[in-house]
Order: sequence, then structure tokens, then C-alpha cells
Amino acid sequence: MADLMRLTILGGYLGSGKTTWARHQLYVGAFGPDVHVIVNEAAEVPVDDALLTAPGGVTLLAGGCCCCTGQAALIAALRGLCDARSQGKGPSRVLLETSGLADPGAIVRAIQADPVLIHHVRVDEVLVAVDALHAAAQLTAEPLGRRQIEAADRLILTKVDAAPDLDRLRATLRVLNPTAPITAAVRGEDVALPPETKADPLPLPALPEETAPIRPTQIHLPKGMDWSVFTLWLSALLHARGNDLVRVKGVVRTPAGRLLLQTVRKVVQAPEILPESAHAEDDVIVFIGRGYDPANLPRSLAHFTG
Repeated sequence: MADLMRLTILGGYLGSGKTTWARHQLYVGAFGPDVHVIVNEAAEVPVDDALLTAPGGVTLLAGGCCCCTGQAALIAALRGLCDARSQGKGPSRVLLETSGLADPGAIVRAIQADPVLIHHVRVDEVLVAVDALHAAAQLTAEPLGRRQIEAADRLILTKVDAAPDLDRLRATLRVLNPTAPITAAVRGEDVALPPETKADPLPLPALPEETAPIRPTQIHLPKGMDWSVFTLWLSALLHARGNDLVRVKGVVRTPAGRLLLQTVRKVVQAPEILPESAHAEDDVIVFIGRGYDPANLPRSLAHFTG
């Protein structure tokens, strides 16, 4: 067992702060000196892989969740790392950051069912990030959000510095997963939770197994797009359809440099200036949501800027 490659799975709903947490933990060396990172994104054009570096390298799996449509690519990537390890070149530890649409339980089952990986990979821990600002809405409406929490070995509450009612959320998480320890983080850095007081859990109504699918849509911004005009359009879009647009992310060229743009529902996260990169694809925005015609997004932008 000591020779098995150790795998940590980092899951969590769209916008829960997985990448922010992983960036800080990798920076402080929490996963060891040779950790390899696998980043899975549902969109064809990824963003999160540009934000992560690891001593053992980074593998990108884009264009499908590794719990279902991208599962074969994940199995192949893990087998490749195991082959390299058998030759003395592979990592002893792997961190898999899943898509926000992935079910970690399905990933564990796929690894355990694979005739090769079952002998070479040990799933150390399933971590699930929980957005303390938006979890209440997600857990009352999204069956996937509940499945993610139920699959966790440990729950990481994120954005706790801005959350209004942690006690009720913690009580709800204990209903869904009574055995998983609950820790907390702010901007990726571990913080202590206040003492827990008795609180009633949130009501969890019965949900259909599946709701309308959440899908990614990519928009390539026109060359020379005025940044101020784009931000006005995005603000109007989020105001009108923020509950349908679960997540927006991308890298935009601005007068200040390469800007990382991220939103979770109607909340726009603080922008971040990124370093220059010869491989990154800029001016591509990924919209992840449901309940709208994806073709209307570029039409709306063209109409607004025309």
C-alpha cells in the first residue's frame, strides 16, 4: 500500500472556491514536494489551469466532466502517471480539481472499478468546497450540490468572512453528511471556525434526481472591445439573469493587463491581474448556466455594443 500513488479529489459546486483554495495550499506545500495537479473543466476553453502551478506539473482535462463524459480521459491520465511512476518518474501524490458540475462519488467509483488503477492508486481524501454565501440556495434547489457534499470525507467552508449564518449552514451540512469534519478557508487560507451553537438546519425539500442541465457557453470577445462597455453589458446581464447564470469566468485584456473575471450568480468577485502567458487564450468568457438559449448571449453582446 505504501507504493500506491495517493490521490486527493477536490470537488465542490460551481464558484465554490476550489481553485482559490488549491492555489494557496499548493503555494504553502500542503501536498508535498512532487504533487501533480489534474484540472478538469467542463468548458472547451479552460481558465483554471492557468491559475495553478505544481512541482510535479499540471494536466488539463477540458471539454467534459471527469465523472461522466470526461471519465475516459481521466482514467487515461491517471494510468499515464502510474506508468511514469513505475519507471521512477511519476509523482507520489496527485491533486484532482474537478469541474463544478462533477460528482466526486462517481469518480471514486470509476477509479475503484478500473482494473489497473485499483492496484496503483489510493484515494486519500475527497474534499468538497462549500460556498458559505450561496450554499443555502444550492442545497434547496440542486441535487448535484447535495450529492457532492454526501460524497465528502471533509467539507471546506469558503468565504466564511462574508457569510451571514454559518451555524444554520453547518447544521444542514451535518444532516447531509454527519461524519465529515468541517473546516474553513478565506481566500484559500485555512481559518478557524467560531464555536458552533445549536441551530436548526435549513429545510431540504425533496428534489427530482435531475433538473434542467447546466451547460457551458463560450463567447470570444471582439477585437478591440471597449472594457467599460463590456462591464456594463455584463452587469445588466447578471441583474436580469443572474440566477440562471450560475458561473461566469474568463480572462480579458484590459488597459491594466490580463484580468481574471469571475462571478457566482449575481456576485462579481474581486478581479485579479494575471501575469503574461504565451499559451493562455485571452478574451474568451465562459458562461455556465441553464434556462436560456446559448446563442442569445453573443447576440445580446453584439446588440449592446452595436
